[in-house]
Amino acid sequence: MDEVVRAHGHENVLGHHSSTFELTSDDFLTPAGDCILGIEADRVPADFADAFVEACQSTDATLTATLEVGDLTETVTGRGHPDMTFENERSLVFRTSEYVDDRTVMVGADKAAEDIDRDLIAALAAGEACTLTLSVE
Repeated sequence: MDEVVRAHGHENVLGHHSSTFELTSDDFLTPAGDCILGIEADRVPADFADAFVEACQSTDATLTATLEVGDLTETVTGRGHPDMTFENERSLVFRTSEYVDDRTVMVGADKAAEDIDRDLIAALAAGEACTLTLSVE
């Protein structure tokens, strides 16, 4: 089961955060947002299908996030969590930790922003479009 989110980069995309990465529906980004990889996301967690959310709330759920920017692809694997609500109407956060709030769409991620391919980060910093496919098994 998949959910697809389209966003685009911004000149302030840094990809330096050591424990998260994020896409936001906001139309701006300051240098302080060093985990944010894309802005103006066309979908947020509150938009996701109920069946998808329920599947992600299983303790056995394996989640895969695939970021595509031009001909560059990055895959991040993590887990679901029973406390993930998918109620946020602004941003999606992928976490290496087990912390959960209403923005969390993945815990136990095997990569954070600082681990993302630097060519992909550079493309996002140049304003390239990004497609994120979040899959749950």
